[in-house]
Amino acid sequence: MTQSSITLKGSGVSPGIVVGEAVVVLWGLPNVPHRLLRVDEVDSELERLDRAIGGVKERLKELRRRTEVRAGPEEAKIFDTHVMMLEDEEFIDGVRQLIRENRLTAERAFEFKTLELRALWNQSGNVRLRERINDLWAVQVRVLQYLLGAPAGDQLERERRGPAVVFTRELTPGLTVEFDRDRVAAFVSEEGTRTSHAAILARSLGIPCIVGASCCVDEVTDGATVIVDATRGTVIVNPTAEEIEDAHQRAQVWRELEQEVRLALGKPAVTTDGTEIELRGNLDLPEELNAAVESGANGVGLLRTEFLMVGRPELPGEEEQFAYYKRVVERFPEAPVIIRSYDLGGDKFPAAFRLPRDPNPFLGWRAIRVCLDHPAIFITQIRALLRARQYGDVKLMLPLVTELDEIRQTRELVRAAARDLEEEGVGAADDLPVGVMIETPSAALLADRMAAESDFLSVGTNDLTQYILAVDRSNARLADRFVPFHPAVLRSLQHIADVARSSGIEISVCGEMASDPFGAFLLIGMGYEVLSIAPSHLALIRWLIRMVEIGGARRAVEECLKEGSVAEVEAVLAENLYRYLDPRLLDESRLPTATVSTTLKS
Repeated sequence: MTQSSITLKGSGVSPGIVVGEAVVVLWGLPNVPHRLLRVDEVDSELERLDRAIGGVKERLKELRRRTEVRAGPEEAKIFDTHVMMLEDEEFIDGVRQLIRENRLTAERAFEFKTLELRALWNQSGNVRLRERINDLWAVQVRVLQYLLGAPAGDQLERERRGPAVVFTRELTPGLTVEFDRDRVAAFVSEEGTRTSHAAILARSLGIPCIVGASCCVDEVTDGATVIVDATRGTVIVNPTAEEIEDAHQRAQVWRELEQEVRLALGKPAVTTDGTEIELRGNLDLPEELNAAVESGANGVGLLRTEFLMVGRPELPGEEEQFAYYKRVVERFPEAPVIIRSYDLGGDKFPAAFRLPRDPNPFLGWRAIRVCLDHPAIFITQIRALLRARQYGDVKLMLPLVTELDEIRQTRELVRAAARDLEEEGVGAADDLPVGVMIETPSAALLADRMAAESDFLSVGTNDLTQYILAVDRSNARLADRFVPFHPAVLRSLQHIADVARSSGIEISVCGEMASDPFGAFLLIGMGYEVLSIAPSHLALIRWLIRMVEIGGARRAVEECLKEGSVAEVEAVLAENLYRYLDPRLLDESRLPTATVSTTLKS
């Protein structure tokens, strides 16, 4: 009897279409048997523990080297934290003590100690420790599997009928690198978000990846034929012959789109009726700098700086920051480089911070609030920016602003830092342009006053959508409700654009909405003439802009602003955009949502 196909839904975080064979990898905590040691076994068990820790450390260092070659040195640092845990003498001595005094086996002692540490971190309420708990879990799995002789990679060694598609409950950085492009055609994970370490690595390696596919491990049988469409965020298990043929055809269309987009590289982003749109790059990590330059970015519209702090035991000094900012500026000597102040908070706190429990971290102490409450840290960053401004058009952008006083306090700190640098005889600019990231309802409603106090404005559509709709953008259960094409969001975006135009200052968009073809079409119709985009999206949006006319985009916006639902807005967008583009290239099933990516593979 032929088994009928089923479709699973998740979030596509690294695009591509693959037909392959499922490999279910139950990479998780093994069942640890309980056994007490004899007195004469204790010394040999301590030696077994040391061998396991040494072996796992060597494996982690090998994964680090492999990641550095394939994805870059910043991504490779993910494994440094894991190695540091295994070099923590207090932690390992605690495991040894359980072996000596309680006569537990090495695996049982290691399990007990990690459970104790996890409970301690959970009780602390420190948001930053959530990421550390995930790191601890990954280390625990690796050590226990080493001690029990259960490596995960064995499942990829058998003969297969087609490319391997790995299904797992949680995709870790180690698995992402261990099962690389040579062995795996795609990843599907029950857990994870677009911003997880593993998702970032999958994009860097060019491996199609879907996360948040609930129950996929239970629904998929090892060896089953599957279709992974990471452009739509869908997995079809046991597909029909017709579905397989359709997937092959869509993969071919995807390749055609990539070829179309390549033709736009090196050409200006000008609409068919002559409106030029400035495209800048959003940069998260240093390794994205080359990609931004090669994709023709006209400067940097958003340089995130959190990577300098998060996951490190110490805060970065002025020299380290200056060197990094100068490196970026020197790659764009004739173009603006907009550097966002530390957007700490939520799930991004450095280990050096010791924080009380925050019941709602994304509405709590974060972003500009942290910087102004810790002026010593903020001034160090400002000093580095003033020094880097000698080499190019550096600007400072403030995230999560809700009050005018936050802009004014920042300008005071800029003036104080400039005076100090001058008195010290350190080469630096005497001023620094300050702009606001419009991403809260209060900033949107006060856009005219924000414009009067700022040198430029930039809209962060991710948080703006989240706060207007009261939808947590990191919650997979709410993914279908996080839609930047909601009429309330569109009206806010149009209001902000109108205010900036009447104020005569630059307005840009640096959120993910600008990276989506439908979003970019809508934004340029609203009057946004500067879009800042992830490097991997730049070529696609450049191609799109060269295919459409600004007049048509404006008419589409007028129609969209009259609608009252997301479905109606999306229908209007599709009808208008497909007047310029072949619907096969951007089919209706890929209308923009938070869980669908229409970008090209890096």
